[in-house]
Amino acid sequence: MTERTFVMIKPDATSRGLIGKVIARLEGEGLRVVAMKMLNVDRLAAERLYAIHRGKPFYDGLVEYIMSGPVVAMILEGEGAVRRVRRVVGATDPAKAEPGTIRRDLGLGIRENVVHAADSVENAEREIQIFF
Repeated sequence: MTERTFVMIKPDATSRGLIGKVIARLEGEGLRVVAMKMLNVDRLAAERLYAIHRGKPFYDGLVEYIMSGPVVAMILEGEGAVRRVRRVVGATDPAKAEPGTIRRDLGLGIRENVVHAADSVENAEREIQIFF
């Protein structure tokens, strides 16, 4: 089934010139970029994005980090898009991600892991509404 999902290239990746590499890897999986924009995330959008983590010890750091520099927000489309993006992105911790995934190959740490990717169709819809 054709789905849409949300992906955000994080500040660590934009500052390191990795935007093209990340997009190429996602498109290489047969996913199609249907919307994309570069922006600086404001506090309200950051808090909405990470609302599921509110109250956890790392929440404030996540919010501050995503606001620390420009990001690239994207809507991707394809068969099983959420699952396929999660597979190519890899585990949150680059050290635990599978070889060949974006986070394993390009990530610097748990927070500086290059990309945010929606983990369900429902969260993709919610995150798309925040940024588009």
